[in-house]
Amino acid sequence: MILSRDVVLRPPAETDVESIARACDDPRISRFLPTLPVPYTRDDAFAYLRAAERSWRDGGASFTIADTETDEWMGNIGLRPLDARGNGEVGYLVAPWAQGRGVATAATRALTEWAFALGVRRLELLTDVENLASQRVALAAGFQREGVRRSAEARRDGGRSDLIAFARLYGESGERVQPFLPALPDGSLSDGVVRLRPLGPQDAADHHALENLPDVVRYSVPPEGPDMARVEKLCREAGAHWLAGERVELTIREAATDAFAGHIQLTSIVPVLGQAMTGYSLLPAFRGRGFTARAVNLLVEWAFEHTPLTRVVAGTAPDNHASHRVLERAGFTREGLVHGLLPGPDGTRLDDLQWYRLRG
Repeated sequence: MILSRDVVLRPPAETDVESIARACDDPRISRFLPTLPVPYTRDDAFAYLRAAERSWRDGGASFTIADTETDEWMGNIGLRPLDARGNGEVGYLVAPWAQGRGVATAATRALTEWAFALGVRRLELLTDVENLASQRVALAAGFQREGVRRSAEARRDGGRSDLIAFARLYGESGERVQPFLPALPDGSLSDGVVRLRPLGPQDAADHHALENLPDVVRYSVPPEGPDMARVEKLCREAGAHWLAGERVELTIREAATDAFAGHIQLTSIVPVLGQAMTGYSLLPAFRGRGFTARAVNLLVEWAFEHTPLTRVVAGTAPDNHASHRVLERAGFTREGLVHGLLPGPDGTRLDDLQWYRLRG
């Protein structure tokens, strides 16, 4: 048994069966655990108890995450047998009714300290690329993001999914890893006219249509529209890129109706310079109403207030006068013309008119 201030890790028991079956039959749990049977029954829960016993015999560990006062089952957490290099891997699930209380983070911290005390020197934690909650748990438990394991896990639909790899080493402080790009306050930004909301899988069709408009393609780099598979991948992975501090992808929406109006991003983020680049596109039905300038201003002011960024830049085609007006209204200043910077059609090179805005 492992005791901490927030949770108890104890051996799984038959008294947990009903709770395990109810939790594991919930689509919110089974979505990211493709090996779970669907539907999940009491018999499956008993089979899990037998597997938990085997894990101890095989050199792993398996615990119930229990409430410190009631001993109520709130989830499972375990440690796979060490690999040939002596590395361990943590895995867990938390019941839907216990989520949002820091249970997964507390349990992961407790198990990690226990494993280090036994002599383990490296622990890994793998999460589905779309499982942002689990990625936040890894960071909160002091695990550092190491990269992407491409197509590492089978999905229920027959496809493959990327896994994000995190690790924590013996001797590291275990302090919460603060993302370079924090979440938006209340999940969105709005000035009452436009609203910016994180891009997600539900936006793929709208985003695909937008990015394939002829006038959007003309000013894209390179000047070609993405296919649906590429757009779906971008939308699925947008949240993970955000947590990794690599890019911000947002939809521009009409605040009054929540209608999809366009897309805006922060990319080319260079933390050591405190610099990022913004880019944007808008559907024709919403143009001429100041939406894009409002969106740029909302995003840049959020970046200056909530991140270490001190400089945001943008690049436009010299003849894209509509985009010039957007940046001017959003407080950007022309910086200069770079000749032949961008790839154009048929092997040509295009000039780039560059802009900047500084914090303060």
